[in-house]
Amino acid sequence: MKSYFVLAALAAVCFAALTLAQAPASESTASPDTRLFEMRTYYAAPGKLDELQARFRDHTVKLFEKHGMQNLGYWASVDSSDNGLIYILAYPSREARELSWKQFSADPDWQKAQKSSEANGRLVAKAESIFMKATDYSPAIKTVANSPARLFELWTYTVAHGKLSNLNKRFRDHTLALFAKHGIVNVAYWVPTDPGKGAEDTLIYLIAHKDQAAADASWKAFRADPEWTTAKTASEVNGPLTTTGGVKSIYMTPTDYSPTR
Repeated sequence: MKSYFVLAALAAVCFAALTLAQAPASESTASPDTRLFEMRTYYAAPGKLDELQARFRDHTVKLFEKHGMQNLGYWASVDSSDNGLIYILAYPSREARELSWKQFSADPDWQKAQKSSEANGRLVAKAESIFMKATDYSPAIKTVANSPARLFELWTYTVAHGKLSNLNKRFRDHTLALFAKHGIVNVAYWVPTDPGKGAEDTLIYLIAHKDQAAADASWKAFRADPEWTTAKTASEVNGPLTTTGGVKSIYMTPTDYSPTR
């Protein structure tokens, strides 16, 4: 009788294991991030960056949230000569984005804040926008308010014709793990969504470091890592993955009102 119960228990365990193994992958893996992301860069008019920052801090950030836009982060370039402010928003979809901006633009609180802040002239000289989607290997994209604030680095890769999938494979299979190995925090990885505006040939990603000294040490160790040199060489056996001058980075510091710091 005792042997019977032992055999029955073993059978139950085997059945449970088999059932788990046959479960659909979607039940055991995280759902992909299907949100639309928008990276916006504002170039402040001469002498107006502080006023632009104050408008975001006191009004814009709260009004974005009011109208269904998620504030992910706000940064200023370490090289502040361009008077640039870079920020990233997330929306459930493109349709939701259009509706949110329509409601935001029509909001009397926004109109009042814009009018009073521009009594002595416009604050923004030029604005740029890129719509993006998360790659399948990006970490979960969320706000993390570290204290003290970290140093961020925004990278843009423009790839040679037809090689975006190769670049993504190298990041997926090697680069992210090697970044983490050398103390570089993987924050988010995106590709643009719109044909003709980077969807075919651009990778944009955001990483973080403790500070500039940590960044310098991490990059030195990463570039000297034999695993990296092997992965890079193997991925470029048929030629470089990026175009000449197609790799650009910007060091950024988060603003005091940025949800991600």
